[in-house]
Amino acid sequence: MKRFTVFLLLVSPFFLFGQDVRMMRIKKAQGTITLDGELNEADWLEADVAKDFQQTFPFDSSLALTGTEVMLTYDDDNLYVGAICHDPIEGKHVIQSLKRDFSFPVSDAFGIFIDPFDDGANGFSFAVNPLGVQREGTLENGGGFGVTTAWDNRWFSEVKIENGRWIVEMKIPFKSIRYRSDISEWGINFARNDLKQNESSTWSWVQRGQNVSNLAYTGKLIWDAPPKKAGANVSLIPYGIVGVNHDYEVEKKTRVPWNLGLDAKVAITSSLNLDLTIRPDFSQVEVDRQVTNLSRFSLFFPEQRQFFIENNDLFARFGFSKIRPFFSRRIGLESGQVVPILGGFRLSGKVNQNWRIGVMSMQTEGGVPQGSRSQNFVVAAVQRRVFKRSNIGMIFVNKQAFDKFNPQWDDYNRLLGLDFDLASADGKWGGKAFYHHTFSPGDKAFVGANATWLMYRSANVTAHWNHEFVDKNYNAEVGFVPRLSQFNPETGEIERKTYWRLEPNFDYKFYPKNGDVVNWHGPTIYYDGFFDKKFLETDRRIYLGYKVKFKNTSYLEGGYNEYFTKLFFDTDVTFTDQTVISKGGYNYRDGYLFYKTDVRKRLTTEASANYGSYYSGTKFSSSITVGFRAQPFAILSVAYDQNQIWLPNGRRGSLHLIGPKFEFSFTRSIFFTTFFQYNTQQDNFNINARFQWRFKPMSDLYLVYTDNYDQTLSVKNRAVVLKLIWWITL
Repeated sequence: MKRFTVFLLLVSPFFLFGQDVRMMRIKKAQGTITLDGELNEADWLEADVAKDFQQTFPFDSSLALTGTEVMLTYDDDNLYVGAICHDPIEGKHVIQSLKRDFSFPVSDAFGIFIDPFDDGANGFSFAVNPLGVQREGTLENGGGFGVTTAWDNRWFSEVKIENGRWIVEMKIPFKSIRYRSDISEWGINFARNDLKQNESSTWSWVQRGQNVSNLAYTGKLIWDAPPKKAGANVSLIPYGIVGVNHDYEVEKKTRVPWNLGLDAKVAITSSLNLDLTIRPDFSQVEVDRQVTNLSRFSLFFPEQRQFFIENNDLFARFGFSKIRPFFSRRIGLESGQVVPILGGFRLSGKVNQNWRIGVMSMQTEGGVPQGSRSQNFVVAAVQRRVFKRSNIGMIFVNKQAFDKFNPQWDDYNRLLGLDFDLASADGKWGGKAFYHHTFSPGDKAFVGANATWLMYRSANVTAHWNHEFVDKNYNAEVGFVPRLSQFNPETGEIERKTYWRLEPNFDYKFYPKNGDVVNWHGPTIYYDGFFDKKFLETDRRIYLGYKVKFKNTSYLEGGYNEYFTKLFFDTDVTFTDQTVISKGGYNYRDGYLFYKTDVRKRLTTEASANYGSYYSGTKFSSSITVGFRAQPFAILSVAYDQNQIWLPNGRRGSLHLIGPKFEFSFTRSIFFTTFFQYNTQQDNFNINARFQWRFKPMSDLYLVYTDNYDQTLSVKNRAVVLKLIWWITL
């Protein structure tokens, strides 16, 4: 009996909620709701009111000082949200800009988080600030790590500022979200930021240390009748692009590329969506920001192309951040060159409350790069919910070469994987375990990868355990596994090496009783170790640090690092193509300091510094970002990163990266952004300027200018691009 009691205590966090569940009823509107920010229709006056919000910052044990009241209603086509945001402190609101998808934690805002399947796994978020700027996104993997704002869709809102309060009115079309028409209970929560009060709050209580979007902490929305199916839901998204670019280094000629294409979104059901594309243009109007890379391995840049965004977690969630079986940027890009895509489709979404599926197929042209074959990419994924919020999933990835319409059976790469994702009902436990196997021509050895991860997060404790194993023969060509391959400068070839990784860490937070100056503080310890196939150590980092979060939102951290690195080859550790040090094992160490100022201020700063030994020499690294918010029309910032490396015998490396950026928001639909990037590591000075006009919901006109120079300011290439995207809902 005693053993059975212990077992129940161990497993209960995975199945039980740790707090009372708030409930709110929603009734169908009897009249017409006019979106004007007034809330004077009879349906608003008769609706249930969600109030008595509870603090999430600076504390989580008291009612919010700033009041918020929320009402909901609906009709056949839309969900309506009304909110009265009381504003007792005089003065201007904290507004980042008029640009869509603002950062929620550093803005005065009201937001709603909805879980239409009531499974605590996936959902949607919609938010506005006091000037009516919109922010929407998806909640993936339980929402515990925030909102994915790369997702865009059509919805409407109006905000009206009155004396001592501002009023929100939202209209969210059922066609813009995915839900089941036979479910009468949804998960729901509301969040409010009043940064003048230095307070964040939610309707349904969220524990300190958790993200306010965590679906484990939602209340219940009880429908008087489940919303009906959204009906015909088809959107056509044609686009056109034309540009002029000139290469001054290689081809030394001017080109005028252009393209026309069409995307379509078809709702098969209210929870299952079909995306179609014909000759898509996957060029990004927002270029990747450059970074200084001292890691010896490739860096990850996130997907920004709209076609891949919705339900992206269904495909991208498999594996780990550095062991990805599928990375969508492998499609349409090869060796840094854009590969034209003929077309493709993607079917993704919920089949029912427990099953979620995704199937994608994309076909590229041949000949880019020169002589390459046409490729077909197929990705299929399925997830089955288990327990309250966990799931088991399988993924299949297939890359198949074609010659015209004939598959080339000697040229393929395939992957089959099984993942288990753990998410406890109370949001404190999370984890993953997976095994992936690849298949390529000529495979004769083990070609697998596996890993486990377990996390516990409470108000005081955050602890992680992680292990990884990747065999050198594991070959996920459509994935991202940077650690597997290492460049041998002696032969000029890439060598693959089996590795193990162990990565535990532990944080503890103390909360002062008064909390007038310090909100929390505490120690952190982190270990990151890599081993070869014989379990001999090849890399190690041990970090001992201390963190302090101040009540005014500023943050301070300091710590000490111990490193060990085994170089398999003579290597240029300055990454300046100037000098190398001998292969072998190196122990070195440094000190670290980071500080971030009050994010509510118009002038903000982030600064960090590392100083200590570095392989056989010494390194001093520092970075600083200074930003000024001329709200709400402009954000001006400059980021500077430098690394000074001194090695024996007078050898030295000096790397600099500077990036001023200017963002102007003329209205809520007209924006201009320009930034400069000077990177000595890549011998590149880049200018990028982008004008955007959102002339109707989800429809944009872009004009982009980009210029690249070397360090002598000789032009490398220059381009001007005009792109039009038009969203047509049928």
